[in-house]
Amino acid sequence: MIEIREADPTSDALRPVVEAHFAHSETAGPAESNHTMDASALAGPGMRFWALYEGNKVLGCGALKALPDGTAEVKSVHILATARGRGLARVMMTHLADHARVEGTSALVLETGADHLSYYDAARRLYEALGYSYCGPIYGYEADPNSAFMRLDLKPAE
Repeated sequence: MIEIREADPTSDALRPVVEAHFAHSETAGPAESNHTMDASALAGPGMRFWALYEGNKVLGCGALKALPDGTAEVKSVHILATARGRGLARVMMTHLADHARVEGTSALVLETGADHLSYYDAARRLYEALGYSYCGPIYGYEADPNSAFMRLDLKPAE
């Protein structure tokens, strides 16, 4: 059974998934365009971090960063390579949206790799399928030819 639990990204149990995410991001595009947060930053102020488990085995993670404009930035959604192809990234993204909606967040925003960075093709397709639309740079970012910015407006929870 798949379960998502709020977690501490600096814990030893989560080190493999956080390090795998960081390693993937380091190789997926130019260093000057890498906005991946390390475990300490993911545990910082304004951050909420979740891990995706099957039993006691960590398979992935995702986080939200509260922004001062009432939106939240999706950060560090990663599924370990051995668990990919099961729809788990969609499960995590849906969890993040549901949580943000309940909290009254107006929209989720994210930065991902631009079209010419093929490592991000699957992520962009998922975000598009979930209803995210492309937008200009989000809070805290500047235009970057290696970045794509996306937004999902959230309706209040009923």
